[in-house]
Amino acid sequence: MRIVVDGMGGDNAPAAIVQGCVDAAAVISDQIFIVGDESLIYKELDKYKYNHEQITVVHASDVITNDDAPVRAVRTKTESSMVKGITMIKEQQADLFISAGNTGAMMAGGLFILGRIQGIDRPALAATYPILLGKGVSLLVDSGANVECKPNNLLEYATMGSIYMQKVLDVDNPSVGLVNVGSEENKGTTIIKSAYEMLCRSNLNFHGNVEARDVPKGVCDVIVCDGFVGNVILKLTEGLAWSILKLLKVKFTTGLISKVGALLLAGKFKEIKAEFDYSEYGGAPILGVKGAMVKMHGSSSANAVKNTILKGIPFAENNVVQVIQDSVLEMEEVIISE
Repeated sequence: MRIVVDGMGGDNAPAAIVQGCVDAAAVISDQIFIVGDESLIYKELDKYKYNHEQITVVHASDVITNDDAPVRAVRTKTESSMVKGITMIKEQQADLFISAGNTGAMMAGGLFILGRIQGIDRPALAATYPILLGKGVSLLVDSGANVECKPNNLLEYATMGSIYMQKVLDVDNPSVGLVNVGSEENKGTTIIKSAYEMLCRSNLNFHGNVEARDVPKGVCDVIVCDGFVGNVILKLTEGLAWSILKLLKVKFTTGLISKVGALLLAGKFKEIKAEFDYSEYGGAPILGVKGAMVKMHGSSSANAVKNTILKGIPFAENNVVQVIQDSVLEMEEVIISE
């Protein structure tokens, strides 16, 4: 397995990226390429002991920043770490691309350089969503790539998400839920109602409509929605988790008795914090392009980089892209019959 990592993408690059790659290399035997300014990358690598044959630096003289217009950046910054990394996938020099950089540019790069899977109208970002009480994760598709969708797009997301859950997260016959304002089949917009009918006719394990309050309970393995709704769900969850943890900290550090209680419950607090720690769950795969790509959180730590590499490997190893492509014909039959 050949893994290429954007060494310059994200708020903590290149330090956290390099450390994460080194940490991952210590537990796997796969080849890792770090793309970026070689002087900066080597400066960070010199801080660690690592297998020089396992980790290779590929020089890139430019960087796509979060301020860059995605499409223009991909077309003009051909020497950037992101474009060069995605091109390595295109030219079959690597099997998996990972970046914490500009999300829009990564989507554009996937479309323009790798191309869409035939039959997939809009690729999607699929984020792992932690289920309460440590009961695993759901997959939220789309989590921010497409803010407006057609019914067939939602069917595409359900299909691709189901395949990813089966091939990468080892969930047999994953259940699919469609985010709506109510569980009744007659609820929602015209688009949602139409998507509901398509999903009912598909061969997917469709659970039906789900309300946002049920998402953290793990009501379904694959949660389907447009990117606007998906991104709001993610950001609200992050903000709520942070607020709850902060509230607990304040409550248990006010007064002597509370501080004693906090000491006794310190282990449990760490467990709660770990359940909401995105760095433990890896990145979000981009589904629907002709290559294995995983997007990391922009502020990814070294631990997040390491886990994204480790959990991204099955994405490429199990040939998820090809499986999605092979499933498109069956999905198109459902759309045509609409």
